[in-house]
Order: sequence, then structure tokens, then C-alpha cells
Amino acid sequence: MVKTDIQIWTDGACSGNPGPGGWGVLLVAGTRRKELYGGAPDTTNNRMELQAAIEALNALKKPSKVTLNTDSTYVKDGLTKWIHGWKKNGWKTAAKKPVKNKDLWQALDEACARHEIKWVWVKGHAGDEGNEKADELARRGAEEARG
Repeated sequence: MVKTDIQIWTDGACSGNPGPGGWGVLLVAGTRRKELYGGAPDTTNNRMELQAAIEALNALKKPSKVTLNTDSTYVKDGLTKWIHGWKKNGWKTAAKKPVKNKDLWQALDEACARHEIKWVWVKGHAGDEGNEKADELARRGAEEARG
């Protein structure tokens, strides 16, 4: 089966941390673009960064070849470096403490399983068009969550 090449940008935003937060996603496949966003009334920035990646990957209807651009080293390093040890250690950190946001890490791990993903870190607020759009969507999600 041929996998579609998809570019994704994700971002999370939070007022307060914890506080009202939002996540935003820009998906681009060829000439097609899709924007997604949402939020939560009481959350953290890291949870919103994770939620954005989960929502983006779960929005894909079939297994895809994805380049996922994020300005979150927490998300990128978590998925490319730390998660293997966490799973081996029963979702405990190297310091034997429970992994924070375990529920979202597990959901993201599951969402990743169907896809071939290249993780790319982009500097936030530095003019990357996709990142700027994802940030705008995340702020919209946070604003709506604030009520």
C-alpha cells in the first residue's frame, strides 16, 4: 500500500500553566489543507502539546508517511528517546517516578503505531508558516476553553 506524504504542524498553548489551554494542528497533503483545534479549561502546556500530536495523527484516515513538525522538545524527545525506557520500566522514569501525562503518552504511542513518522523540531515563533498557524489555532482553542 502506498502511504501518503503528509506534513503536520502541531502546537499547544496554555494561559497560566495550569490554566485554560488549547491545541492546534495544521495538516497539509499536496494541495489539501486541514486545520484542527480544541482546548481544555484546566490543563498544562505539555498536555496540550501532546494532545495536538494525538489529534493530528488520529485525524488521518489511513496509515501515512508523516513529517510531524513541533516546537516542543518534550513531545519530540519523549517519542524518539524516552518512551522506550518508560515502557520497559512500567511507565516509570529513570528516577523510578511515575511518568507525567502517562495517559497522553500512551494515547500518542498508539496513534503513532499506524504511521511512518519523521519528527522535526522547529523553533517556535520564528516565522515557520506552519508553526505560526498551529500556534494561532492553539491560542483559539485556549480562548474558547476559557469561555
